[in-house]
Amino acid sequence: MSAVRVAIAGAAGRMGRALLEAAAATEGVTLAAVLEAPGSPWAGHDAAELGCPQRGVVIGTDPKAALRVADVLVDFTRPEGTRAHLAACRAARGAIVIGTTGFDAAQLDEIRAAAREIPIVMAPNMSVGVNVAMKLVETAARSLGPDFDVEVFEFHHKLKVDAPSGTALKLGEVAAKARGATLEASGVYGRHGVTGERKPGSVGFSVARGGDVVGDHTVYFAGPGERIEITHRSTSRANYAQGALRAAKFLAGKPPGLYDMQDVLGLK
Repeated sequence: MSAVRVAIAGAAGRMGRALLEAAAATEGVTLAAVLEAPGSPWAGHDAAELGCPQRGVVIGTDPKAALRVADVLVDFTRPEGTRAHLAACRAARGAIVIGTTGFDAAQLDEIRAAAREIPIVMAPNMSVGVNVAMKLVETAARSLGPDFDVEVFEFHHKLKVDAPSGTALKLGEVAAKARGATLEASGVYGRHGVTGERKPGSVGFSVARGGDVVGDHTVYFAGPGERIEITHRSTSRANYAQGALRAAKFLAGKPPGLYDMQDVLGLK
């Protein structure tokens, strides 16, 4: 099989730089295009100036042009940027990997609609380890049952703009679904003052922000006389980048549909 040609959006960000480095080193992947937002001071520069080991790829701002030379666009930006890239992919019938989080309900509907036309991998966390942890959470929630309370804790760097993290929400969603419930009905996102007793079946979230923490997530299953903790800690963005490129390779030749990392890893 020939190498999958990828375009990387948001190249100047932390994740973008990690993706540039990983793309140049990943077997079966060719870095074909690099994108930044219109008006970016990096536009027109060689991607090597952002730390990319590969020279000769100029940073552009036009996703349509990028998709003329790329098979898959890998997007870790912001919701509005992702929407623009998604529209370009729909027009070009190109595949997209979405690692962006913080979408509202209408934006998620837009992504689902696009998946009827093009193949999409969307996951709040592309780390292979995190997605294995999600499978463990599903198993634990189903096996332990309602006698065990579920709490999700996450800790990220001080620059993160959304809370709880997309990964934390997904972990809570997985636990709720495994117990026959929904996160919309079960989620508890803040506790202050006299809150009363914990409601049976609820999934609680707590958040910490500080420093340069890449991402820590722990799901607690607290039952009578015992407690199980499933924890994943990221010490580098390289694992997210590697997972995203694995997703890009997965999309090669796939029919339209909305896939996630569980599909990519064969965990379903």
